[in-house]
Amino acid sequence: MVAVPVVQLAHGADLALPARQTPGSAGYDLLAAIEGEWVFAPGERRLVPTGIAAAIPEGFEGQVRPRSGLAVKHGVTVLNAPGTIDSDYRGEIRVPLINLGQEPFVLRRGDRIAQLLLTAVEILSWELVDALPAELPEGARGDRGFGSTGR
Repeated sequence: MVAVPVVQLAHGADLALPARQTPGSAGYDLLAAIEGEWVFAPGERRLVPTGIAAAIPEGFEGQVRPRSGLAVKHGVTVLNAPGTIDSDYRGEIRVPLINLGQEPFVLRRGDRIAQLLLTAVEILSWELVDALPAELPEGARGDRGFGSTGR
């Protein structure tokens, strides 16, 4: 288990900390720390506060991902999914939501808006080689991309 120090900010003090909904859930739900209701018109995007700040441990990143229920039922998703929270960021976690649906979407205080997952991050060293693809190890796809494996 990885311990993640978290601070509840004044505008989120009455909300629950991120939590999994079932023992098998990978993501920890983030809640909307807004006052009252926000109505998202179709196509509208807003940065939604969560009322928490966290210290993601070094060697990890926080990934902010959409909730499938919001996406399927309302067309609401995380705009830059998955969003990254770097281990050296200490500000409030905020989620850029967009309503891709055809109807207005009403967001209320405490609604679950996204999922947070921690993922290990490898430190890389880039090794410059002379030419593409001659100096790179063989790959099954070669240089074919953008739909080259099928539909």
